[in-house]
Amino acid sequence: MKRLAILLALALPLAAAATDYTVQPASSTLGFSNTFQGESFDGKFGRWTAAISYDAANLASSKFDVEVDLASVKTGDGDRDSALPGSDFFDVAKFPKAHFVTTGFRQVGAKVIADGTLTLHGISKPVSLDVTFTPQAGGATLDVAGTVKRLDFGVGTGDYADTSVIGGDVKVTAHLQLAAK
Repeated sequence: MKRLAILLALALPLAAAATDYTVQPASSTLGFSNTFQGESFDGKFGRWTAAISYDAANLASSKFDVEVDLASVKTGDGDRDSALPGSDFFDVAKFPKAHFVTTGFRQVGAKVIADGTLTLHGISKPVSLDVTFTPQAGGATLDVAGTVKRLDFGVGTGDYADTSVIGGDVKVTAHLQLAAK
């Protein structure tokens, strides 16, 4: 009987699962910021999906899977908004979606980092994102931030490869309002 109690005590942490969440799209954003000719600009994506499972006490059971419809990009500038989906940048005719899926999470001091693979423009590379998870009644907010090197993914090459004109480091941010499933 004593052995059974010990085995159950050891097995319980392994059985813990992250909570699955549904993103509340009306109060959630997925965006980015960069520079063009030295001036900062912000953009966002209007269509995307995210499957989120998260447990701050058991990061090994947590996962993010996000898919972005690149044609839904908006920056508030008509020229930029028409150029970004085109073949010089996202090339949505060939690569309509970007996809990020976590490969693991790690705790660095008080900070949580989500490591994953981003597939963009047909290229897959590792990306790390800072994670801030705030539980709330019936759900949570999830904020993520990181930097993507656009040229690593073949976005804006050729005439647009000059990082003094279009910044090479794109800051990616998301603010997700989550409801527990």
